[in-house]
Amino acid sequence: MLDCKGLACPQPVMRTKELIESQAPESLEVLVDNKAASQNVSRFLESQGYDAQVSEQDGEFVVSGQRDPGKPASAPPPEVFTCDPEDQKVLVLVRADCLGRGDDQLGAGLMKAFLSTLKEMGPALWRLVFVNSGVKLTCEGSESLEALQELEAAGVSILVCGTCLNHFGLLEAKAVGETTNMLDIVTSLQVAGKAITV
Repeated sequence: MLDCKGLACPQPVMRTKELIESQAPESLEVLVDNKAASQNVSRFLESQGYDAQVSEQDGEFVVSGQRDPGKPASAPPPEVFTCDPEDQKVLVLVRADCLGRGDDQLGAGLMKAFLSTLKEMGPALWRLVFVNSGVKLTCEGSESLEALQELEAAGVSILVCGTCLNHFGLLEAKAVGETTNMLDIVTSLQVAGKAITV
């Protein structure tokens, strides 16, 4: 069993990746101590051709992976490595729940307007990545939730930092997007044609 308790994102995924690359096991178990890490490891295993199951006991999570002969052995994580920089696909990194500094109420209104207007970018808009307090915008009760759900329904990929959700106690409140880790975020920034930070 690979013990990844106490490791910060993206270490559980990185350690799992190293184990698969060095040993190519038919089955493996990864022990983590938070739900965000269990989701990230599970999603990574699925991307690598494993069937993944998560079990929880006493606040610890065991992610079990069994290689599925019907799945490709080295598939990349979903959509992470598929963006061709020549396409100039745009990634927007949202670092806060309000836009600008000075007045948070004004900033919250500006952020809502910004996210609602992103659809005007059309097919150039590829992915939204939410980190730090920006993850609050993806959760139940957010005034921007409807605009984000519309973007996702239109094919825009939305990644939401699992460590950040966990920090704010919002892992269960996320209502749009895919819980992700720093490896996916860094890779997304690397392959995007353009990146906008707000």
